[in-house]
Amino acid sequence: MVTAVTKRAKKTMTYEDYAKLPEGAPYQLIGGELVMSPSPVPYHQKILRDIGFEIYRFVRERDLGEVFYAPIDVYLQETETYQPDIIFISKDRLEIIGEKKIEGPPDLVIEILSEATAYYDLRHKKKVYERTGVREYWIVDPMERSIEVYENQNGEFKLRDRAEEKGKVSSKVLEGLSLALEGIF
Repeated sequence: MVTAVTKRAKKTMTYEDYAKLPEGAPYQLIGGELVMSPSPVPYHQKILRDIGFEIYRFVRERDLGEVFYAPIDVYLQETETYQPDIIFISKDRLEIIGEKKIEGPPDLVIEILSEATAYYDLRHKKKVYERTGVREYWIVDPMERSIEVYENQNGEFKLRDRAEEKGKVSSKVLEGLSLALEGIF
């Protein structure tokens, strides 16, 4: 079983500490702790590629903003810097794209669960995404072959759409985008 490795520190780590890591270091800053994850498995990367391609094509054809893929640092708070699998930033919020990191909540965050990161994606990170203003959060579960779409309503995520094995999910943030699960899993 693959698990995330947490580097315990005597003090709460901040973005300043995180920024001293070498470029490409496989860490996220979660709750003030450096959390290391092993490289994703090929199936995870296939799902990322297929979802990412559809979203990128949709966004590019309509000139809606920018799509980025992990690893890219998303700074949300002094003790919270994540590397989501896929993010979308709308055209009217491109100013959050900094020289070294994304400096604020993306409009859409997609996390593809893995054994190493599922706990964080489903619990801690979800709460931080919710609290900091991510408008839409997708949880992609390769084992269940499912996608859940959460919409942020007044600082709280509400399940908006869900499909398992077949069917489609759609986005409110990317109005008109819908993905068929049969093409993803």
